[in-house]
Amino acid sequence: MTIKSVSSTQAQNNFGQVLDDVTQNQTRYIVERRGSPKAVILSFDDFARVLDDVKERQEMGSIIKELRPEYGVGHIVSLKNKVE
Repeated sequence: MTIKSVSSTQAQNNFGQVLDDVTQNQTRYIVERRGSPKAVILSFDDFARVLDDVKERQEMGSIIKELRPEYGVGHIVSLKNKVE
């Protein structure tokens, strides 16, 4: 299995080719907009495999955690402690 990253514009302009690659070669695509991952394209059979296989779900979870942006600015404010 191969994982490729593609911009949303590239995915849109080459959707037929992406769809063929996904279905014929079991390639997974991460679609990005402005450098941030927004969607995943995978075949229906591949999706069913992910749902059925614990190891596949864990691998997909690891990829998501790795690509998910983290926001470390600021701190959480509790509204319970706020005086009105």
